Amino acid sequence: MTRPKGGYYKSELGEPHKFDPTFRGPVRHRGCTDVLCCVIFVIIILGYIVLGTVAWMHGDPRKVVYPTDSHGQFCGQQGTPNAKKAILFYFNILQCANPTVLINLQCPTTQLCVSKCPDRFATYIDMQLHYRRNKSYWEYYKQFCKPDFKNPDKAFSQVLRDEDCPSMIVPSRPFLQRCFPDFITRNGTLTVANQTSFKDGHGEIRSVVDLRDAANKVTAMQQGTKSGITSLLDAKEVGIKIFEDYASSWFWILIGLVISMLVSLIFILLLRFTAGVLFWMVIFGVIAAVGYGIWHCYWEYSSLQGKPDSDITISDIGFQTDFRVYLQLRQTWFIFMISLAVIEAIVILVLIFLRNRVRIAIALLKEGSKAIGCIMTTLFYPIITFLLLALCIAYWAVTAVFLASSGDAVYKVMSTLPNCKYTNLTCDPETFSQSNVTTLCPGSQCTFAFYGGESLYHRYIFVLQLCNLLVFLWLVNFTIALGQCTLAGAFASYYWALRKPADIPAYPLGSSFGRALRYHTGSLAFGALILSIVQFIRIILEYLDHKLKGAHNACTRFLLCCLKCCFWCLEHFIRFMNRNAYIMISIYGKNFCASARDAFFLLMRNVMRVAVLDKVTDFLLFLGKLLISGSVGVLAFFFFTRQIPVIQEEVPSLNYYWVPLLTVIFGSYMIAHGFFNVYAMCVDTLFLCFLLDLEKNDGSVSRPYYMASSLRDILNKRNRKRPDEKKKGRKQKK
Repeated sequence: MTRPKGGYYKSELGEPHKFDPTFRGPVRHRGCTDVLCCVIFVIIILGYIVLGTVAWMHGDPRKVVYPTDSHGQFCGQQGTPNAKKAILFYFNILQCANPTVLINLQCPTTQLCVSKCPDRFATYIDMQLHYRRNKSYWEYYKQFCKPDFKNPDKAFSQVLRDEDCPSMIVPSRPFLQRCFPDFITRNGTLTVANQTSFKDGHGEIRSVVDLRDAANKVTAMQQGTKSGITSLLDAKEVGIKIFEDYASSWFWILIGLVISMLVSLIFILLLRFTAGVLFWMVIFGVIAAVGYGIWHCYWEYSSLQGKPDSDITISDIGFQTDFRVYLQLRQTWFIFMISLAVIEAIVILVLIFLRNRVRIAIALLKEGSKAIGCIMTTLFYPIITFLLLALCIAYWAVTAVFLASSGDAVYKVMSTLPNCKYTNLTCDPETFSQSNVTTLCPGSQCTFAFYGGESLYHRYIFVLQLCNLLVFLWLVNFTIALGQCTLAGAFASYYWALRKPADIPAYPLGSSFGRALRYHTGSLAFGALILSIVQFIRIILEYLDHKLKGAHNACTRFLLCCLKCCFWCLEHFIRFMNRNAYIMISIYGKNFCASARDAFFLLMRNVMRVAVLDKVTDFLLFLGKLLISGSVGVLAFFFFTRQIPVIQEEVPSLNYYWVPLLTVIFGSYMIAHGFFNVYAMCVDTLFLCFLLDLEKNDGSVSRPYYMASSLRDILNKRNRKRPDEKKKGRKQKK
């Protein structure tokens, strides 16, 4: 038994929208929606301000910027005795190889602020043997001793007991404002100052590998990672070169980004008049460009055949900072060729099987071009969104730093004796000398360990960091939601104007922004909160996945992977539904749940149009972004590789030409993405209004369509009378 069409709509997909003769676009007289959520949102913002204030009162960013010596003093801080001593030096870094370092977050050796790192191997015993004949030995060695120690004749055992001087020094260089051994790999052998072994100051010969293990522990303690000091030092060298490239090419990068902005703006303006022609040109241009890329990759692949070392795989050579090395491999060009062939096949198949949908999408894009042409201020609204997002990010980052640096200095007992029962116990440096610890454990010291505390505030700093993250996500999503609702209201005003542009209200963007902020802050906050909670859960899952990378429990890893996949899908679905709910809010002024329900049922009643047309439109806009970023990237490639003779002498000398090149390409894509986001919101709004138009009106004189004639012709929805009007006309003729 079949279900009636009307009953099907009513029971399953809601009641279609009925004709309303008083409806003239976005409802002007509306009330506040989701007031409770608005109140909660305002309270949360006030609480967030209080959290930032408390963190500012208790935090101290110097704890993050400056390293701290054994007495809790900052290295390199102006106005202190350590102002010219910005580097932390470890008396005996070999002690840091102890496995308890990562547990206690404390290296059991004295740490001192110095002005420079040692540049030679030396031991305290050797210094005592030579300093009487040559005072320079002591003058050099004493800068790595405690400032108040001035007796080089003191017995070596007492010096070690009191931690007056290091038993040895090794050639080091500063990294993370700390002195680490200067490791160099030569012919596969790890060396320090061309030596593979050294004296440890106690008369024993130690391997340089021991130094590397100790340095790795210190690095892991400071960075919270498993990265070795050797790889980090190599990364630092690459980072320095990249920084130099940015310093010498920032002006040209800025010019490239300005060019991409102008090209994006010109592209949007051209769409106003030649949207159909331009998009077809983009489509066939991309097909031709990708086809040429396939041919070029095949030509390079063939030309490298028979050349020495061209058959080496990418995995064999590993990561190389000079990307030209990869271009000498056949495998590289083969991968490029296969990737481009897949892209070409996808584009051609989309055009073959979805050509009618492409025509409808282009018609929508034409209408979107007209809407943006009538409301040009919408192109500049992303600047407001960018400024608000920058404010949210800055406040979150500052609050996170102050929370991370909150806490008082915690001191713990450090002893050179292996059986001291007081080791790692909390102590007070002011009263430590009078305690019985120094008697029971000779040579023990009360040294700085870390920043922390036992108060309620300090115990819940991690929870406060999570709250900081959640509110940050909420504010970011609210800012994006405000922009989407504002743009949707402006473009809806355009669509529901029967005579365009005469019937478009004055200042549609400003009016829409005022309505969204005045009446629908609660609804926007509600939708943003739902999305933020899902994103928050995803971040926690990513954190757990990072922590469980070394786990061998396959069931746990599989379950975590499934959860990540499910929440990824859920986030994208909520993004899609929120976007359409905000459009309905901007039109009818209902609360979030009612608007989301109406949008969902409206889309489901037109599911075939939505499923294909939405993705085809996104695909066309993506091709536009690709064309803009690709064209600017090609221009930047020819410039930075000195292949433009006119301005060849203006090109700065670079370590890696791909650094400014990738920056220009990525920046151009983001700029084009910002412009096309307005375009995408315009098309989505017009599409939803178009679906409403089909349900509300029938194209008759009394119920005319508001859609453009070009879109109406493609959909075979020309103006025609309703069946009841046709019957009435026949009766009149008779």
